[in-house]
Amino acid sequence: MLTEQISGKWIDMFVRALRLCGINAGDSVAVLAEAQSRAILVQLSTLALEQIGARSFTVTLPSPELRDPVAVRSTGASVAIGGLEPVIAALSRVHTVVDCTVEGMLHAPELASILAGGARLFMISNEHPEVLERLQPDAALRPSVESARARLGAARQMLVTSRAGTHLMVDVEGAPVRGAAGYVDEPGRVGYWPGGLVLCFPKAGCVNGRIVLDEGDVNLTFKRYIEKPVELLIRNDHVVEVNGQGLDADLLRDYYAAWNDPGAYGVSHVGWGLNPHARWDSLVMYDKAQVNGTELRAFAGNFLFSTGANEHAGRFTRGHFDFPMRRCTVTLDGVEVVREGHLLPDPGIRS
Repeated sequence: MLTEQISGKWIDMFVRALRLCGINAGDSVAVLAEAQSRAILVQLSTLALEQIGARSFTVTLPSPELRDPVAVRSTGASVAIGGLEPVIAALSRVHTVVDCTVEGMLHAPELASILAGGARLFMISNEHPEVLERLQPDAALRPSVESARARLGAARQMLVTSRAGTHLMVDVEGAPVRGAAGYVDEPGRVGYWPGGLVLCFPKAGCVNGRIVLDEGDVNLTFKRYIEKPVELLIRNDHVVEVNGQGLDADLLRDYYAAWNDPGAYGVSHVGWGLNPHARWDSLVMYDKAQVNGTELRAFAGNFLFSTGANEHAGRFTRGHFDFPMRRCTVTLDGVEVVREGHLLPDPGIRS
């Protein structure tokens, strides 16, 4: 197992990442952590902020008592704050919140209140620093992300197909669009590291069709590559059938059912990866405890299909799956943006 110890090169990379977020000397910055946070990420954040000269403080909350019916990973919906108003108020008034919670605040119920106060939130994924080092935030990625955001935001319909049998129709008109280049430099916005993807949160009743998870696609909640195809039938935003033979299908069926929550079957978000430095095969190189798998959400040309929390469709649940899928074709209003897993040139980006 890779050793997690403070390294000068990692302090330097945190300084670079935090400066990309517009943090300068004198800025107020809160490092948000919990008892079970990866200690080295908190330490590197505080050391980097000290080097920058920011006025930082750390809020460390108890990791809540486990109440879910099953093990929970990779939800992006930390419950560490637990609605505690003094914490929300403090975080909403700083320049930047550096989020080092285990699951991250991306889908947390308190996020909207924190951003409404003018803070920006920079979520550092629960990864070994080596992963973050390979995928350091890069301002050169931003034009691709912004252009993809604009294209998705202007679209009315997304069609996703694959030779394995995927055929998914998504009404994306008016769906809130998010994109992240690996940092955040605007008030009231969210960024996360590693970054490099674009996605939207479909409104209620807007997703129908069939997803076929093929060999080599990824179940990031289980941090496991799919070995035998699994079919998910989706009607009115919800998975209504999980079909397939073998362990992958059995695990999915039982995990979904364990929540006893219709929201766990609902579609969370859909999008595609844009980061040419992220790799789909990196998961085989690490023990599960070392990585959160955010890299696989971002590798260029993947179609990211997710179920679980979607506040824009009125659903909040801890049951969450992220499925980065290879070899899909993604079409917006009849124009391909990804063809069989390959990211196509964006006409909005000058070469």
